[in-house]
Amino acid sequence: MKAAVLHAKNDIRVENIATPSLAPHEILVKVKATGICGSDLPRVMGDAAHYYPIVLGHEFSGVVEQMGDEVTSLNIGDRVVGAPLVPCHACRDCKNGNFAQCKHYSFIGSRVNGSWAEYVVIPEENAVPFDESISFEEAAFVEPSAVALHALRLIQYQGGEHVAILGGGTIGLLALQWANILGAKDITVFDIDDERLQIAQKFGADHVINSSKPGFEDEWKRITKDQGYGIVLEAAGSDIAMKQCFDIVASKGKVCFIGTPVRDITFNHKQFELLNRKEFSLTGSWMSYSSPYPGDEWELTLKFLKKGRLNFKDMIYKKYPLDDINEAFDLYQVPSQVKGKILLQHS
Repeated sequence: MKAAVLHAKNDIRVENIATPSLAPHEILVKVKATGICGSDLPRVMGDAAHYYPIVLGHEFSGVVEQMGDEVTSLNIGDRVVGAPLVPCHACRDCKNGNFAQCKHYSFIGSRVNGSWAEYVVIPEENAVPFDESISFEEAAFVEPSAVALHALRLIQYQGGEHVAILGGGTIGLLALQWANILGAKDITVFDIDDERLQIAQKFGADHVINSSKPGFEDEWKRITKDQGYGIVLEAAGSDIAMKQCFDIVASKGKVCFIGTPVRDITFNHKQFELLNRKEFSLTGSWMSYSSPYPGDEWELTLKFLKKGRLNFKDMIYKKYPLDDINEAFDLYQVPSQVKGKILLQHS
């Protein structure tokens, strides 16, 4: 099969490799659409890959091509989304339904070969079926959408609050859509890129603030009547944005870090004192899973997508055939010029 194989930093080669064989509980998925995730960038452009050579890609949809002998819940030709986490199901965390905290997990597209290929192998339980009313392109967004929804469910979000989202990238825009669906009083998106902020307005942001400009504090204080935001979601993985969360959250509010930082963060004593003074809750959110595996974050995404409440189509920035994956990564040499999701497609 054809695959985009990462051999070293910034060295992706589209080449023919063996089509993987199946264990009895596995299926072979013919990939139709797969995304490039922000977490893939340090694997390709840095030193974050676990080993070489490897086929990355964990946001994907496709069609069941083959099935192992023990597969009973699917049929050849079914349209499926792939959940990339492969938990052990035996450790304490797994038995408590906390699959993302599994100590012995594998992960499709980082620990084992993923979806930047014509075919990918996944366990039967990792396949989430969907019908023809949803396109393969839209279905490739189910995994990042589930990430955003998981964060809101983790903090027991119930709506009715001023919501701040820091970071207008893919996860930020998905969190924006979910916060609206679940009843936000109003939503403010913070970013340092005016074009991203314009896009956030199209997706339903009530307010947008460029936090790189002088005086931006006056804007959020006006919006919240100087009370701060009851819900703050950090979706950029930025050390600056994480520190801003402490400033803009309301007393007794909730802060959730969804973004993954890429460098050390230091809070001075005055910043950290805000955690005590405001008595706000601070948590991180990791991946997109709940019990029963893979979790209703996945089913709810498909349900609200089918109802027309989620807009994934307008989040697509560019589409490339797999053969042109290096053209896609050329764009990431200046990450700020990528204004949405890049998808890789197969016919």
